[in-house]
Amino acid sequence: MTDQTTSAPAPAPAPADGAANRRSLAGAAVQLGTEVSINFGSSLAGLVIPVVGSFVVVAVRQLVMVVAVLPFYRPKRAELTWRRLWPAVALGVVLAIMNVTFYESVHLLGLGVAATIEFLGPLAIALASSRRVLDVICALAAGAGVVLLIGPGASDAEGIDPWGVAFALTAAAAWAGYILLTRRVAVGLPGLEGLTVASIVSLALLVPFAAATFDPAVIDWAVVGLLLGVGVLSSALPYSLDTWILRRISPRIYAIVTSFGPVIAAVFGWLVLSETFSPTEVIAIVIVCGAAGTALATQRSRPKSQLEQTAEGMA
Repeated sequence: MTDQTTSAPAPAPAPADGAANRRSLAGAAVQLGTEVSINFGSSLAGLVIPVVGSFVVVAVRQLVMVVAVLPFYRPKRAELTWRRLWPAVALGVVLAIMNVTFYESVHLLGLGVAATIEFLGPLAIALASSRRVLDVICALAAGAGVVLLIGPGASDAEGIDPWGVAFALTAAAAWAGYILLTRRVAVGLPGLEGLTVASIVSLALLVPFAAATFDPAVIDWAVVGLLLGVGVLSSALPYSLDTWILRRISPRIYAIVTSFGPVIAAVFGWLVLSETFSPTEVIAIVIVCGAAGTALATQRSRPKSQLEQTAEGMA
């Protein structure tokens, strides 16, 4: 009798598990869509950066972002405290650094190569706390893929700009910080409040540099259209969705979906920017993505407490 009474209720948690799985699937699907949006926007940025410069492109991105989210932000004076808002302020600094350095690397290296190097940032986040031998192997494979892409033995080693590599690595580090800070902002601040603060901070940092490098003579309607397209596709749309996504999936799953990013970037680099890739470069990009996908997909998340499950259900 005791065995029957203790075993009968076991299937009860299934609905909750099913709801959690649906939330996670929806978050992953939307994240894949944002990857397409960001990389399409980055390819448009590759067209306009040689005309107006990276600072102007990123400043317009952030301006579009502020215009999109500010109407939904109604701060209360009592809530404007450093202790409450510092993660959002830090996120704004990271956004400015990440976007400027990435676009500079796109200008110097090309979208496919720059995106592959930048992806080392989220991969490092996913592997940082791991102690598995498989993860060490995958990390070494990803590193080997990047060396194959840009190292002395690369098919176009003489054409690799060292400043472009430095900018891409800086963007990778900033992207890692972005993932950690966005998760904290998404959980700690309601709605789009954190993203709005971050966007304002980022725009304030970028405006002086954009103003110093801006040349009104190069602006026409085609340039304006490209700048607005970059702002919507690469900032307003994906960043507005990131807080929604990260309330439904863990940073690890976020990074798994992001592992498709370099391949998507290479496709848009080919379609929009007419970039060409040698067989060695294609193999290198596939190695990095394959190593990342293997490491991320085989990891297990820690069990969530009842309190965490309840909090996520209310998001």
